[in-house]
Amino acid sequence: MTDIQPIHAPRVEKRPHATSVHGVEISDEYAWLKAENWQEVLRDPTVLPADIRAVVEAEKAYAEAMLAPNEALQTHLVAEMRARIKEDDVDVPAPDGAFVYYRRHRQGGQHPLVCRRSRETAADEILLLDGDELGEGKAFFSIGTARHSPDHSLLAWSADEKGSELFTLRVRDIETGADLDDVVSETAGNVVWSADSRAFFYVRLDDNHRPHRVFLHVLGTDTVQDACIYEEQDPGWFVSIHATQSRQFCVIDLHDHDSNEAHLIDLREPSAPPRMVLPRSPGLRYDVEAHGERLFIRTNANGAEDFKVVEASVAAPGAWRDLIPHRRGRMITSILALSHHFVRLEREDGLPRIIVRDIASGDEHHIAFEEEAYSLGLERMLEFDTHVLRFSYSSMTTPREITDYDMRDRTRVLRKRQEIPSGHDPKAYVTRRVYATATDGESVPVSLLYARDTPLDGSAPLLLQGYGAYGHASPASFSANRFSLVDRGFVYAIAHVRGGTDKGWHWYEDGKLDRKTNTFTDFIAAARHLAASNVTREGRIVALGGSAGGMLMGAVANMAPELFAGIIADVPFVDVLNTMLDAELPLTPPEWLEWGNPITDRAAFDTILSYSPYDNVRAQAYPAILAQAGLTDPRVTYWEPAKWVARLRDRMTAGGPILLRTNMDAGHGGAAGRFDRLKEIAVEYAFAVDCVQGERGM
Repeated sequence: MTDIQPIHAPRVEKRPHATSVHGVEISDEYAWLKAENWQEVLRDPTVLPADIRAVVEAEKAYAEAMLAPNEALQTHLVAEMRARIKEDDVDVPAPDGAFVYYRRHRQGGQHPLVCRRSRETAADEILLLDGDELGEGKAFFSIGTARHSPDHSLLAWSADEKGSELFTLRVRDIETGADLDDVVSETAGNVVWSADSRAFFYVRLDDNHRPHRVFLHVLGTDTVQDACIYEEQDPGWFVSIHATQSRQFCVIDLHDHDSNEAHLIDLREPSAPPRMVLPRSPGLRYDVEAHGERLFIRTNANGAEDFKVVEASVAAPGAWRDLIPHRRGRMITSILALSHHFVRLEREDGLPRIIVRDIASGDEHHIAFEEEAYSLGLERMLEFDTHVLRFSYSSMTTPREITDYDMRDRTRVLRKRQEIPSGHDPKAYVTRRVYATATDGESVPVSLLYARDTPLDGSAPLLLQGYGAYGHASPASFSANRFSLVDRGFVYAIAHVRGGTDKGWHWYEDGKLDRKTNTFTDFIAAARHLAASNVTREGRIVALGGSAGGMLMGAVANMAPELFAGIIADVPFVDVLNTMLDAELPLTPPEWLEWGNPITDRAAFDTILSYSPYDNVRAQAYPAILAQAGLTDPRVTYWEPAKWVARLRDRMTAGGPILLRTNMDAGHGGAAGRFDRLKEIAVEYAFAVDCVQGERGM
C-alpha cells in the first residue's frame, strides 16, 4: 500500500480527559470524538459537530488514498461477486389462503420488490412495494417489514432512511396501491395485525433508542391517540413483538441478555390486557408457540442449560409440564408449532438437525443430511394448517437450497437452489471441520473452505473469521462472495469460539462476563493450530470480525499481533469499558449481563479493563488494520472505532497501516443496496489480498 508521494496519516488532536472509577484513573484523550448531541446525529447526520466531522472525513480520505492502488482489484472483485448473483432472483413464494407472497429483485435493482399473486396462477402478480422506486435518490434505504393483513386487503410496511434503525411505519391499500394516512415514526419496525385487520401492534423507541413501549393503532385514528398496551420500566430490558405461527396471539417478549418474560394478547381481542406466561426470574429464558388451547414452550428452566420443551394450557400458562426433556450437549435452538406437527431445530456436536414430532401420536423422526459441516434453518411460513415444512440447507461448498418436506410421508421437494450465474462446481472445493486445542484443553471447532487444488503445505494465505458473543452460533453456511478469496488461493476458516452456542449453552457461558477472554484465546488457538498443521503459517493470516466480533479483532491485535498479516474489523465494539460505564447509551444497560456492570461491580470493572481493546493498546508492532464504521450506527457508535484507530496509530511502534472508513450514510449493517454492499466487501477482500502479498506500508 505505497505510493510515489508519501501519504500522511491523520494526527487526531489529544484533549486531556480523565475519570476516576473505583479509585482507578482512566485517561481518554480522544473522548471528545463522542458528540454530545449523538442522539440527534442518529436522526440527522448533518448535525455532527464540525471538528468531529473533520476527523472522520480525514480518516476516510486517508484510507481511500492508501487503498487507491488496489482500486482495479476492487473493481474486479465487485464484478466477480456480482456475476455470482442472479440479479432477477425470486424467493420461493409462501402460501397464505388464496395468495402466495414473495420478494424478488429486478435486473440491476438494488432493493427488493414485495409481491403477491394468486395461489393458482403465476400470471397475475401484484407489486405491493417497489424498493427501487422507494429508495431512489436516497443515500440509505432499507425495508424493515412488510406484513399483509389477515383479510389480505392491506400491507403494513416500514422503512429506515438513515441507517439508524428508526423505522417509519405505513399502511398501504393493496387494491389502490396508495398509502393511508396512518403513519408512525421512530418504531422498531415490526407489526402484528389484529385478527379483524382493523388494527395493529407496534413498538416505539425512546429518546435513547431503546424499544420500550407497545402500542395498538386502530386504522383511521390519529396515532397520538394510540393506546399504550405495555411499557417496560427497566432500561436494561428491551421489548419486541411477534405473532405465534397459529396467529392466535401477539407475543410481547421482554428480554435482557440473561432472561426474558412473555405476555400474550389474543388477536381476536386486541384491546384485552396482555396475559403473562411466567414472571421474569434471573437466568430464566423461554419462548412460546401456540396450538389451540395448548402452549409449547422452549425453556432452560430448572437447570435445562441446553433447553427443553414444556407444555401448558392457555388458561394456565404458568403451569408447565415437561414434554421433551433436557439432554446436555443437545441444544434446542428453536421450535415451530403447526396444525399436526411440532418441529424443533437442535444442535449437537456443532451440527444442526431438524426433529419432527407428530402431535397426536408423539412419534418423532429427524431429517438426515450427509455433509461434514453444514447449516440448517427453518424458513418463514405463513400458514399454520399444513403438513409441509419448509427449510433451508447449505454448506460452505453447497449453495443454499430451499426444500419443502412433507411431514406425513417424509418426502422432499427441492423448491429452489441458489443459482450462481457465473458457475459453481461444489466438487472443486473442500469443506472440513477441524479442532484446535484451547489453552485450558477445550476443543474449538474450526470450519474450513478451500479449493481442492490449494496446497496445504503452509504456503496458503488464510482468512480467519470469528464472532463469539451473545450465544450466537457461527453457521458453516454458503457465501458466494467468499470464493473471490478462495479462488485466489485463500483458505477461508470460521473459528467457532466460546461466546457462541456452537457446542451448547455452556459454550456461551464460558465466553461471557469473567470468562470473556476465552473467546480471544480460542481464536488465537485456532490460528496457531492452522499454522501448526500446515494449513497456513503465522503471518499469512488475515482476521475478520464484526460488531462483538470486532471486539475480538481488537483483543487479538493486542494479544498476538505477530500471528496476523492483517485484521479487518467491521463496526468494531472496541471501547468496551467506556461504553459499559455510560448508562445513557442505547445498548449499555442490557449489555451489563453480557460483559458485566463496571459501574457497580469492581470485579467486572477490572475484568473489562484487562481486555477492552481501546484500553489495552500498547507500544508494540501491529499488523495492518482496516476498520469500517457507520455514522448512524446505534449499536456500535461511530466514535468507538475512531478513538481506537487514533490511539493505535499514536502508540504503535511499527507495522500498520491503520485505516478507518466510516460510511457517512449508513449504520450498523453498512450500505443497504445489494450492489453497494459488494463495494464494501471488495475493499476488505482487496485489503486481505494486499496484506498477504506483503505490500503494506505507511
